[in-house]
Amino acid sequence: MQVQKYLCLLVLCSTMFKAGMAQEQFVEPPSRLISTIPFVLLNGGVIMVRAQLNNYPDTLNFILDTGSGGISLDSTTVQEFGIPVVPSEKTIRGIAGIRKVSFLYNATLHFPTLEVQGLNFHVNDYDILSSVYGIKIDGIIGYSFFSRYIVEINYDAYFINVNTQGEYKYPAGGHILNPMFTSIPIQSAQLTDNKKFKQRFYLDTGAGLNLLLSEQYVADSNVLRRKRRPPVVTQAEGLGGKMNMRLTTVKGLQIGPYRFRKVPTMIFSDDYNITAYPHLGGLIGNDILRRFNTTFNYAKQEVYIVPNTHYNDQFDYAYSGLSIYFIDGKIMVDDIVHGSPADKAGFKQDDIIIAVENNFSNNIQLYKSMMQSTGERLRILVSRNDQLLVLNLKPLRIL
Repeated sequence: MQVQKYLCLLVLCSTMFKAGMAQEQFVEPPSRLISTIPFVLLNGGVIMVRAQLNNYPDTLNFILDTGSGGISLDSTTVQEFGIPVVPSEKTIRGIAGIRKVSFLYNATLHFPTLEVQGLNFHVNDYDILSSVYGIKIDGIIGYSFFSRYIVEINYDAYFINVNTQGEYKYPAGGHILNPMFTSIPIQSAQLTDNKKFKQRFYLDTGAGLNLLLSEQYVADSNVLRRKRRPPVVTQAEGLGGKMNMRLTTVKGLQIGPYRFRKVPTMIFSDDYNITAYPHLGGLIGNDILRRFNTTFNYAKQEVYIVPNTHYNDQFDYAYSGLSIYFIDGKIMVDDIVHGSPADKAGFKQDDIIIAVENNFSNNIQLYKSMMQSTGERLRILVSRNDQLLVLNLKPLRIL
């Protein structure tokens, strides 16, 4: 009897090892929380964090951007602080252009409870971003930061948890995405409009929009073939400056098991091939991603998403045809689309917006939010040639 038990034990052990069920396994050390960083949410769900650079005492404003393949500084910030940079022949590419860049090598970012060393910043002109948000944008934090840590973004409480790489347990109630990682995560998603289409997209927390499609993808896939209302012309901003886009909606967008209906969508001419079509169709921006508390785990090539309190927020369907920017302390009208609600209201280029309704805060982000109300007539006080005028704007609904 004892011999039989011994033989059975040997057979069981042999079977376990043949099946790869070793009794001992090497595991990574557990991940640990090393810093909690508060953030501010800008228009479109874009994240802004504050940090200090090297030994410079001033606190700088950075956009946290998974769509950036590195880390960067604004050229005016470099000039203002006299930061020494090294010219290079390297170029960076964005939706509105290609630029040659200089570098600040081996720099350190100081967050309140975290020091990130050995960073190589490239230098770019982000004046357009500062004028869009009405806040000085000193740089963009991308792959150089995300690739070092496990980064949790909590859009409910407006903080970021930074964890060391290692064995990490995701919270309950979410879904693991397995994007393809270059320096930017690339995720498969399903579009539904004329019919169902599956395509890959960048996951871009630095894009203050829902969905961006390239003109070539739209034309070749015929994804938007039968639209009752044609797309309207609008203006957007990116690396290199401003560019015209078309604004419409798609009937559905599905990421993992999560589905969104009637999603506002920008269509752009990808002249600089940032989406490498046909490999990608465009990008998913942070007005979608902010609806999840999200964990970026670059080392494991995982993105974990949990629906949060913003998951069912209404999309912005308002269209005014009015482009405004914060320049030299004033909110200036830059462009008016012909035939748009702003054109019909009588706006002119270089008008200065003094107030929207009775709000005189001079806060461009607040004014943009107020202009998202479709069907409501807004009284807007402007200064034109040193004269005050009241214009009535009624944003159009794009659905």
